[in-house]
Amino acid sequence: MTEKKVGILGVPLGFGAGKTGSELGVNAMRLSKVRGHTLGEHIRSMGYMLRDHGDAAIVQPDDSETAGNPKHLPEMLASSANIISALAEILNNDEFPIILGGDHAIAIPTFSAISSHYKQHGSEVGLIWFDAHADINTPASSPSGNIHGMPLAVLLGHGNRELAGLCGVEPKLNYKYFAHIGARDIDDGERDIVHSLGLRDHFFTMSDIDSRGMKTCVEDAIAIASRAPGGYAVTFDIDMIDPRFAPGSGTLVRGGTTYREAHLALELIAAHGGMRSFEIVEVNPLLDQSNITVQLACELILSALGKTIL
Repeated sequence: MTEKKVGILGVPLGFGAGKTGSELGVNAMRLSKVRGHTLGEHIRSMGYMLRDHGDAAIVQPDDSETAGNPKHLPEMLASSANIISALAEILNNDEFPIILGGDHAIAIPTFSAISSHYKQHGSEVGLIWFDAHADINTPASSPSGNIHGMPLAVLLGHGNRELAGLCGVEPKLNYKYFAHIGARDIDDGERDIVHSLGLRDHFFTMSDIDSRGMKTCVEDAIAIASRAPGGYAVTFDIDMIDPRFAPGSGTLVRGGTTYREAHLALELIAAHGGMRSFEIVEVNPLLDQSNITVQLACELILSALGKTIL
């Protein structure tokens, strides 16, 4: 990043998940005050030139229509076109994208746009994925048909062909440049996919974090993603953090990282300097307690941008 320019994009898409509410996380993060200041005010105080691009236009599904696998595919494709266009504007303006979700299905169009942008400029980017779940289901393996459980598979070139072919780039992500941190709830079908694709060494599960420590696991993940010549994107699902610290999410799983471990991970990434975009998803204000998850999400964004204790 040659200039300290940041572009915020809201992606209030929630129909990829099984529970409603994550679409409300966008404005909750945008408007919530942490220590008396909004997210935008904090970012500007760190010396960044900030432009808030508003929200990408989301095509909402008919609530009576839930058939199909993946569910709501036409609306996902239509919304993806709008998301890709909005993010392309930020990237073409040489702004560092901060993407506020929405459920994790948004990673399909957001990383599609990022991958396409860098490939158009003769380069390639990696991806670090923070999540309690693998998100690597295909329609054949998914127990629910919900798209937010499928984005990683799509980006790697598997699953629904229309989604995998967005931007005319397939696969979006070279597995050699990919790392996943924090998994602890993996479907049987996903486990089979991870092993069949030879991705076990790219997953740093909670067991790995327990035995090796967050710092070591994140440093190894950075080393993998940094093999990409253009740097790497980061997508952060708030349910990677233990529900004690982040109760406001739709697919909670006990045994996640602590408040400080999450900050440490992003502080390490910020210090490394190779990150090209940051996305945070699955913040659900309807399920939150005293706004603590929303405020934590804002704090994590600031850590990703380089905020430190001293």
